[in-house]
Amino acid sequence: MDNLFLKPEVITFFISMLPVSELRGALPFALSQGLSPMKAYFISVAGNILPVLPLLLFLKKIWKLLQSYKGGKIISWLRKRATKREDLVKRYGFGGLIILVSIPLPITGAWTGSLVSFLLCMKVKYAFFAICIGVCLAGIIVLLISLGVMGGVKLFL
Repeated sequence: MDNLFLKPEVITFFISMLPVSELRGALPFALSQGLSPMKAYFISVAGNILPVLPLLLFLKKIWKLLQSYKGGKIISWLRKRATKREDLVKRYGFGGLIILVSIPLPITGAWTGSLVSFLLCMKVKYAFFAICIGVCLAGIIVLLISLGVMGGVKLFL
């Protein structure tokens, strides 16, 4: 019997949950393992969205826990990382959060979007919806880039 955790679908799902790679790393990995573009997209998006709601709901408690256990260096690093991107969200609100999450570049994505929305005290339901839209858009962008623009256009026609 095959080991479930060695299947490309499971590895893709877990890669997409990680704060560093998210779906930007998971989608190309899935395609390189022979998964169909649509399967790779849906698994990567699902894995990237999964940690968002718990993050949004428990970030306040996690933040306080870090502060109480002298996690000053971690808090400083997280705040510095998020502050670089928070102007976009301050300026454009809901739409800015979608843009922040959907840009497939380093220090953007669902984890950073969750942190920025927490620091700006956005309502969880709006932040979650915006982050989900951004993740879906990022997935489309990464898929198109991964397949090559023409290959991606053929996929959707």
